[in-house]
Amino acid sequence: MAEPTAAAPPAVPARVAVLGGSGFIGRPLCAALTERGHEVVAIGRREPATPLAATFVALDVQATRPQAVAEVLGEHRVTHVINAAGGMWGLNDEELVGANLTLVENLIEAIALLTPAPRLVQFGTVHEYGLVPVGTVLREDSPARPAMAYGELKLRCTERIGAAVASHGLDAIVLRVGNVVGAGQPGHSLLGGVAAKLSAGAGLDEPVRLTFASLGARRDFVDLDDVVAASVAAAESSARGVVNVGGGAGVPARELVRLLIEASGVPAALVEESPDPGPNEQWQCMSLEHASELLGWRPRHSLGHAMERLWAHHAGERVS
Repeated sequence: MAEPTAAAPPAVPARVAVLGGSGFIGRPLCAALTERGHEVVAIGRREPATPLAATFVALDVQATRPQAVAEVLGEHRVTHVINAAGGMWGLNDEELVGANLTLVENLIEAIALLTPAPRLVQFGTVHEYGLVPVGTVLREDSPARPAMAYGELKLRCTERIGAAVASHGLDAIVLRVGNVVGAGQPGHSLLGGVAAKLSAGAGLDEPVRLTFASLGARRDFVDLDDVVAASVAAAESSARGVVNVGGGAGVPARELVRLLIEASGVPAALVEESPDPGPNEQWQCMSLEHASELLGWRPRHSLGHAMERLWAHHAGERVS
């Protein structure tokens, strides 16, 4: 697929604070914003091991009083905040609440203390919707019935932001993001784990054996580069409310594993103990019409592209 024509630079460069700026999504987002001419401050709990395309500020937003958070944002004259922080895997219940809900509550209070108040771009998740019967397309007004604690907490974040918009005019947009895949995939994720196994088995005499209970579940996967582009578009727009950002299709996880094996070039045997998800399978697939209308955004990259980028990054190749 041909690359899209580069968008015109913003009329007025912004001062953007990216929470979670050294993370899987935050790092390339900082680079994209800087490339667009914005001044970027990456906010995180600890100094990253490798440099960022941003000024780094060590700050634990969930454990810091809103007044102190506001002082940091004010010191850097921040006009936009993108919250790419949060947590899902490997956290207990208390840590999940802190990394998601407490952080957002502190951030909303901090923004309200500033004049003028920065615009907020919040990363929500497709998991706020939960799972629906196969063939159902999730729209922004679809019922939200999260099936996991992470989705419940992210939904509460969305609700808190909506209440702040209604009560004191918070300028905010929530991006309900699909299952993001691409370069820098965390090692504890399905694809990060597969990449590690393929890497460990490269050069061996026998194919790498990859065994799973089932990879038939179909979810809305989206390329990391496309999510970064949507985030930049959201920050530079005046759109509010909830906007879906996904791939717009329900894709079996096995397809991504297959594409990753192909990208790696490592011989592998994929084994599923229960390949058929059964007649009661539920899935995720988001409508992207709203994103197209409000942000001028559509996904541009294939999942094959995402797997190529994932493998190149894992193998230590330069990913531009």
